[in-house]
Amino acid sequence: MKRYHPLLAACHWLVAIMVLIALVVGGPGLAELKNTDPQKLTALAGHMVWGLVIGGLMLGFLATRVFSRKPPYAGAEHSTLKFGRLFTHVALYVLVLAMVFSGLGIAVSADLFAVAFGGSEAPLPASFSDIPARTIHGIVATLLLLLIALHMLGWAYHQFILKDRLVSRMWFGKRSS
Repeated sequence: MKRYHPLLAACHWLVAIMVLIALVVGGPGLAELKNTDPQKLTALAGHMVWGLVIGGLMLGFLATRVFSRKPPYAGAEHSTLKFGRLFTHVALYVLVLAMVFSGLGIAVSADLFAVAFGGSEAPLPASFSDIPARTIHGIVATLLLLLIALHMLGWAYHQFILKDRLVSRMWFGKRSS
């Protein structure tokens, strides 16, 4: 077997794209809107749904990762690189889930589900910055961006230095040759 399960590949790429969009567009876009702007609620509702979908996909990804057969380890590498690979992947999973749960923490603390989806006429809070989960959400977003950059460096190392086509394992096609 040369490739990961197709469901794993699909979840990987969907989560990757959705997380990048949420981090690059969602966060900064929401920050630019004042909480009194009527468009903020629509944008916030979209961001919440987007985050919940990411969480569901991530849980599907992890379940598939645990229960599906995996291709054999790609090859020998220095123990530091092996540790880096394991650390980076586990940290990515943890940070994506931390983003989802800290977002849920913000939503619960500010009663956003009732405001965004339940028809409540309550206004958004004057600021989200006094909600501890918001602070965590911001810190995790920064760490996640840094870790994604590290993950991309790992891909570039394999693609352009080792030239081992490692990324093809997380793509679609025949799983065995």
